[in-house]
Amino acid sequence: MVTPGQLNRRAALFEQLAAMIAAGVPLTKALEMAGRNRSIGIPQRTIQELVHHLQEGHTFTDAMQLVSGQKRGMDVSLKRFNKAYWLTEFDMALLSAGEESGRLDTVFKVLARYYAARAKAIHDAIGGSIITIVTLHVALLVFPTSFLTEFVLGIINGQFSRCLPFIIEKILVFGILYGGAWFLAFSAQGNRGEGWRSAVESITGHVPGLRSALKSLTVARLAMALNALLSAGVPVIRAWELASSACGSPHLKREISKWTPALEASTTPAEMVAQIPYFPEMFAQLYQTGEVSGKQDETLSHLHAYFEEEGFRKLRTFCVILMLVIYFTVAILVGYFVIHFYMQYFNEALKSF
Repeated sequence: MVTPGQLNRRAALFEQLAAMIAAGVPLTKALEMAGRNRSIGIPQRTIQELVHHLQEGHTFTDAMQLVSGQKRGMDVSLKRFNKAYWLTEFDMALLSAGEESGRLDTVFKVLARYYAARAKAIHDAIGGSIITIVTLHVALLVFPTSFLTEFVLGIINGQFSRCLPFIIEKILVFGILYGGAWFLAFSAQGNRGEGWRSAVESITGHVPGLRSALKSLTVARLAMALNALLSAGVPVIRAWELASSACGSPHLKREISKWTPALEASTTPAEMVAQIPYFPEMFAQLYQTGEVSGKQDETLSHLHAYFEEEGFRKLRTFCVILMLVIYFTVAILVGYFVIHFYMQYFNEALKSF
């Protein structure tokens, strides 16, 4: 599970690498220096293997693929080991684009800002949901009161067998709760295969609010990658191919992969963007304006900033609404159980007269 602390450490690593590359430090040396910092959260052996492949003459892209196991190398002198997932497909696609364009320092800075923003968004979401989470746990622990009553009476009277129903019920309830939370966190990780991510994207595409937030963040990542590539002189067709791999959306990647014949036949990317409903109208219009005016880099920079802020804003709003729904649902259930308890109590009291 990715935590805000892990994301902040990754942001610090990319910031450190960006500063060293910009200062003229060779990539291999920069990685060696970063690997000595144990606070980065990446196993030192992973960095050592990456440096090893670079020293053998591999490109940075090939080295990343060799370390992540996506590509097999001829040299198997370094034993494979279980690595923490150190780079997402988004990272690798963007870093590959940075290597191809000669702008690795810029890409490292972009990734540092991206992960710092993600860490802040998750931290804010967790901070805003603490009260709701505590309320949910208390409610699940106390209700239904019949199990709790039997549990307390069993302890008081020394009849511990009466405590078993309460313990079993809570194990089941909290097991389902934490199991569901773990599954959601597992599904959302960036190191899942494309088939898995396609399935997750299809599911989240039916969730109001979340669908719009994730789409905005995807468009922001696409604009960020396109800006880095086109500014460095990468051909338009190749730039869109690399950017589609970096955007994080399998659906959008498949759509863009169909563009190549049309682009080779002199159709402009702006015309292709206008044909895909996935892109917001604002993105399509501004991209076309930038293409016509020749200020594509400036336009893409503005689009990245706007849709990233919009995406995180919508994501925060979705989290707030979700927490409120959970909170009021718990409050209603608590009210129901309390009223039900006292109705039973008064009914028993009336029968005793």
